[in-house]
This record gives sequence, C-alpha cells and structure tokens, in this order.
Amino acid sequence: QVQVVESGGDLVQHGGSLTLSCVTSGFTLDYHTIGWFRQAPGKEREGVGCISSSDNRTNYVDSVKGRLTISRDNAKNTVYLQMNNLKPEDTAVYYCAAKYRGPYFPISVGPYDYWGQGTRVTVSS
Repeated sequence: QVQVVESGGDLVQHGGSLTLSCVTSGFTLDYHTIGWFRQAPGKEREGVGCISSSDNRTNYVDSVKGRLTISRDNAKNTVYLQMNNLKPEDTAVYYCAAKYRGPYFPISVGPYDYWGQGTRVTVSS
C-alpha cells in the first residue's frame, strides 16, 4: 500500500525557518522523483520544487529559489523541505508527491502519481 505522509507544518513568524518531512512507503523511493507543492487558501495548488531520483538534482520555482531547499535520504524513505526566511505569502498547505524517475524534473501537478494529505504552514506577519 502506497503511503506519503507529510509532517512538520507549524505557525512561524515572518523571517523564520521550518523543515517539513515527507515519509514514503509502499514503493521504492530511490526510483522516484519527489516534488513539493503548496496550496494557499482560495488558490490552485502550485509546485515549489522537486528532487531527482538518483543524483539529487533539484529544480525550484523562481519565487522560492535561495530560500527553500529539498533534500532526500533514501535509506530513511524521507524527503525534506527546508524553508528559510519565510514570508506571509508562503502560508499554505504543503504537499509532497512522487513520480517514477524520468529525464525531466517537473514542478507541475500533473505528472505526479502518489500524493500525501499535506501539512499546514502559517507564517505570521
């Protein structure tokens, strides 16, 4: 049974930091690209970044470059999203998702197959 479980969401102050975790089971994490996404109230779900299956290449949207970092520990079946210098506009429910490895590292919702239930991040101004 495939499971993707996010955790670590919290209320933080503007400028603060937070690390989210994504624990997977039921599939071989080593063979999957993992993406992080977020959905703010009243808005569509959007990608923030992804990490490749084998060589840990990353791809980020411009709005988070330099502030968010994705890493993975395949031995622990866990992917992380380190968030620094958080802004109120980062407030959202954050999701991770998995897709089978391939030559591209998309940050769009469509290509991903396995999704978690999300973890809420609130950044106060």
